[in-house]
Amino acid sequence: MEDSLKIEKMRSGDWEEVRAIYLEGIATGQATFQKEAPSWEEWDLGHNPECRIVARLDRDVVGWAALSPVSSRIVYAGVGEVSVYVSHNHSSR
Repeated sequence: MEDSLKIEKMRSGDWEEVRAIYLEGIATGQATFQKEAPSWEEWDLGHNPECRIVARLDRDVVGWAALSPVSSRIVYAGVGEVSVYVSHNHSSR
């Protein structure tokens, strides 16, 4: 039987797996301009708490998505950046 993919709300306890996938994206040089992954606290402050999900295969996080504001300037109020990352081991599935 093939495992089924589940989409769930991201929890702080998912951070280590989310961070590992983020680091894979950083290593490609194509996913972000960041050079290192922030701490959970830093990441948490910069992302909308209602717009964070993980893709879970069995118990493992294999991908994640989150929404963050693009700017604190009033002219950009309501404008967000969508981040979507998939584990290298699951990107072709």
